[in-house]
Amino acid sequence: MGCCSGRCTLIFLCTFQLLAALERQVFDFLGYQWAPILANFFHIIIVILGLFGTIQYRPRYIVVYAVWTALWVTWNVFVICFYLEVGGLSKESDLLTFNISAHHSWWSEHGPGCVRKEMQATGVKSLDSQSFISVMGCIVEYQYIEVLNSSFQIFIALVGFVYACYVVSVFTEEEDSFDFIGGFEPFPLYHVNEKPSHLLLKPMYLST
Repeated sequence: MGCCSGRCTLIFLCTFQLLAALERQVFDFLGYQWAPILANFFHIIIVILGLFGTIQYRPRYIVVYAVWTALWVTWNVFVICFYLEVGGLSKESDLLTFNISAHHSWWSEHGPGCVRKEMQATGVKSLDSQSFISVMGCIVEYQYIEVLNSSFQIFIALVGFVYACYVVSVFTEEEDSFDFIGGFEPFPLYHVNEKPSHLLLKPMYLST
């Protein structure tokens, strides 16, 4: 019963974690955040692998999932430190975009209550004139939205790690007990019901 409840809970967690990862991937794509995009891509693959291992009773796949959740927590802690500018990090840097573009989080211009205005840099409008984007009226600043998103990912990953370790331990105990009672002993290819040799050689007489 414990195996069933733990396994079913892990299946639900992996499914929910997969949906949350897909949601995050969409917004990172919109913001051209290439480092988070790559991290989310690997995360989605490992979560699918963990879900498959849980459904098909594959402890090794679940172990891979558990190890990845620890790395995923570390990555999200880094993202939180990045947006809160901890340890000399700056949220205005192009670290998450690999210095390919100057884009920032999608939420920086499309957060709750944000009003986006585009203003010309010079008074003369031309094809070569640059424009500046001004964002005002945001209810929640974008860095706090990213921090909340990463914190939510950390929470799901920690719960998934605990249940993954529990399910792996239960699967291992069941395999050991099954092996102990001879569940994995090879079945003999030939089963011969041998009889005593004196019975086989005993002559038969017909009654007259």
